[in-house]
Amino acid sequence: MPYTDAAQLCSRLIRFDTTNYGGGSSQGERGIVEYIAGLLIEAGYQPTVLGPTYERASVMLRVPGTNPDLPGLLVHGHLDVVPAEPDQWSADPFAGTIEDGYINGRGAADMKDMVAMSLATLLNWAAAGVRPQRNVVFAFVADEEDKGDYGAVWLAEKHPELFEGVEAAIGESGGTATLLEAADGSTVRLYPVATGERGTAHIQLRATGTSGHGSRPNEDNPVKHLLDALQRISNHNWPLALSKTVQSYLEQSNEALGYSVDLSTEAGVDAAVEHIGEAGEVARATIRCSATPTVLKAGYKVNVIPSVAEAEVDVRCVPDSEAETLATIDQLLGEKVSRVFLSHQPPLESPVDSQWFAAIRDALLRHDPEAVVVPHCLGGGTDAKAFAPLGIQCYGFVPHGADPEGRTYQGVHGIDERIPVSFVRTGQRILHDFLTAV
Repeated sequence: MPYTDAAQLCSRLIRFDTTNYGGGSSQGERGIVEYIAGLLIEAGYQPTVLGPTYERASVMLRVPGTNPDLPGLLVHGHLDVVPAEPDQWSADPFAGTIEDGYINGRGAADMKDMVAMSLATLLNWAAAGVRPQRNVVFAFVADEEDKGDYGAVWLAEKHPELFEGVEAAIGESGGTATLLEAADGSTVRLYPVATGERGTAHIQLRATGTSGHGSRPNEDNPVKHLLDALQRISNHNWPLALSKTVQSYLEQSNEALGYSVDLSTEAGVDAAVEHIGEAGEVARATIRCSATPTVLKAGYKVNVIPSVAEAEVDVRCVPDSEAETLATIDQLLGEKVSRVFLSHQPPLESPVDSQWFAAIRDALLRHDPEAVVVPHCLGGGTDAKAFAPLGIQCYGFVPHGADPEGRTYQGVHGIDERIPVSFVRTGQRILHDFLTAV
């Protein structure tokens, strides 16, 4: 019986340059889409290829379950990658080489690993005649590394029928073992699984005023109005705001390491974050909202006061805080500056006490009986934000087992991205286990 190796498949997928430059500019996903669809068709499946343009396409596949009355599950992974600057890399970022126990290249860990694991599971199912218990929808999508307008957002808005009957979804990010030192010196393998994401509100600020000669300052200078607003935003002390997910993450992680915590104070939260070291950095970006100025545009000549000044700000809000966060932003802007959304995706939070989270935990425990599986919240965002408005409970679960020689993934959105071969091979086995058992 033929067996598809997820590591070799991941290597092959990396060799498709699917760079997403943002703003609609991309190498396109068409090549990898046709390759994936071709493998599925050859295996006997009937995938659907669709997208808003020919080049910006996604692959959808519904696998009927043996008990279609059960709620359906969505498995999603994105095909595009962020740009790589080859002159900064030690090797061709799209060579997809396998050496020294690593799969190398752009997208190795974000997230052609999950695409390969999902695809290998499907191909192995077909070879063995395996079907899941429930309907499982697979989505290999475009454009996650920008706004999703050519991928998940477009699919959810234009083709919601593809997700009919789906109650829950798994996608990035979560399911990778983090090795932590406990209070007694022992090692704990912590497996965070995302059950929440901070909301994303990218806003454009616009200040208007009176133009004039630079040698004659006036009080209605839009550049000054804008800078004053940005200073207020930059200096704002956002209060502590622990969502249910973050609170559970801090409590359960600290308990596993042998620490007791008090999350009712800033000092207590800081201590809880410090106790869990590297894993605490995941939480640090999710214990409060943030607003970061990133783009400034004003003026065209040094001796001319312009009539308009603009800026862009990256606002992230924790679950259940969006209305209050935006109201605070408006107060900080003042009367002279207005705002509009460049993109807007509310925060999400899925239940930790669901059958889905329990099934994820069980799959990880079957692989690693000493695993400590905890919920966590992402500081950024994923395609889950596109699927959540359809009523789908979204979980970040890209399973990886601990590497026997201590390797881990590196270079996500950076230089020399790579992932251990063992991550992808053990991950595919865990994914297969989860999808057939759930």
